[in-house]
Amino acid sequence: MDALLDDRGIGRLRAALIAAGYTSAGIAARIGPAATAAVKRGDFRATLRSTVDRDPLATLIRLFICGKIEPIGSVEAALPVQPLLEAGILVRGDGGIRAGVDLEPYGDGWWVVSDLSAGARVGPLPADHVLGVGGASTTLTQATVRSTVDSALDLGTGCGVQALHLSTHARSVTATDVSGRALRFAATTAALSDVDVELLAGDMAGPVAGRRFDLVISNPPFVVGPGVATHTYRDSGRPGDALCAELAAAAPGLLTDGGICQYLANWLHITGEDWTQRVAGWVAGTGLDAWVIQREVSDPVSYVDLWLSDAGERSDPVRAAAWLDWFDANKVEGVGLGLVTLRRGGHDDPVVRVEELRQAVEQPLGAQVSGWLARQDWLRGRDTAALLRERYRAAPGLILHQEATIGDEGWAVDRQLLALRDGLRWSEEIDPLILALIGGCDGTVPLADQLAVLAAAHEVEASALAEVAGPIVGHLVERGFIEAAG
Repeated sequence: MDALLDDRGIGRLRAALIAAGYTSAGIAARIGPAATAAVKRGDFRATLRSTVDRDPLATLIRLFICGKIEPIGSVEAALPVQPLLEAGILVRGDGGIRAGVDLEPYGDGWWVVSDLSAGARVGPLPADHVLGVGGASTTLTQATVRSTVDSALDLGTGCGVQALHLSTHARSVTATDVSGRALRFAATTAALSDVDVELLAGDMAGPVAGRRFDLVISNPPFVVGPGVATHTYRDSGRPGDALCAELAAAAPGLLTDGGICQYLANWLHITGEDWTQRVAGWVAGTGLDAWVIQREVSDPVSYVDLWLSDAGERSDPVRAAAWLDWFDANKVEGVGLGLVTLRRGGHDDPVVRVEELRQAVEQPLGAQVSGWLARQDWLRGRDTAALLRERYRAAPGLILHQEATIGDEGWAVDRQLLALRDGLRWSEEIDPLILALIGGCDGTVPLADQLAVLAAAHEVEASALAEVAGPIVGHLVERGFIEAAG
């Protein structure tokens, strides 16, 4: 797939950006921390005041960060103007030159090329709009497992953000997109950032049929609704959450042994149905380990308003009504948003967890996903007897919250919550027996010996306590409250 510029044009543009210092670090140093923070809020006043001298870096900041029309002479001093005009990267207008695309410094020595954001243009976004770096792409970037792999696939690459990150730990990177315009932007992003990516045109996994990868990631057009496709970046043309179910069904054929697939997804909450069962049904029969975490839930009205506003369609009441009517007809009471992680573990009894993870977690989330998968590997094949033979340590930084009521005999504890300060920051209500068990996990005594002491202290049969302890210990290990001392 051809980039917006030929190789010579890419080289000239990269050299100009480097010479001007138009990098993330260079911009931050030039405008300072206060202006940098303000830019993230859409406030460019301080940035404009600090760039009035219009040297090359100042001109690039005003062009691409602040969206201003700049004098032709200033732009010519910073960039090779003519080829950029021909490519649509720059545009003439009102006696000067403005940005025709978003050219954003990203990471350490990368640049991302995408369409101008909704806030920088008038009217609704065009159907083939190519998004830049946004909240969803950042979420997936943080959530991706970053172990070194031979091959990685980015399904629905858009402007190519995920492919850049994959290039840091995958020996080969392939990316697909149904939009030819998106692939041209992704090719420009990759070339300008000096990253090698194989780019293929087609719908989702279609272009790589028959091939397998060690890591597959996707920020797909996951927006749920009646299946009307008006914008390729958000709409798949499939009704409801069918696209996300389709990705889960395709994963076994895309993954190598031990391979991991991760993607952002939306799913329907339907009146009278358990959403966890709905999503678990996506992976039923696939043989894949699955961890699906719901990070938030939106009501239908807020959901429709969000996505219409995102594309500049807020003033389209007919579109909004049709979307909401579809939700009503299908008894949709909410839409969940979260992350799907699948692994081709090769087990006859794969682990499937579908659960809420609404609390703030330690970033990057990808490291927490890796830890969760490692704990599942450790637990696999260990029956209750094996678990009781192990010695355990309590996780560092555990926090105990107690709720108590004052009475005639002093304070009476109503409930106790044990929380992880770091990592996934789970918080769970526990009883005094489990609290005592975790408190005794110092890595020196096998769990069976701890249980014998606890049984005697509580005057219960040690064998009965041991019988119920297996699932509890497995859960505590999975959550990360305790870990094997060895």
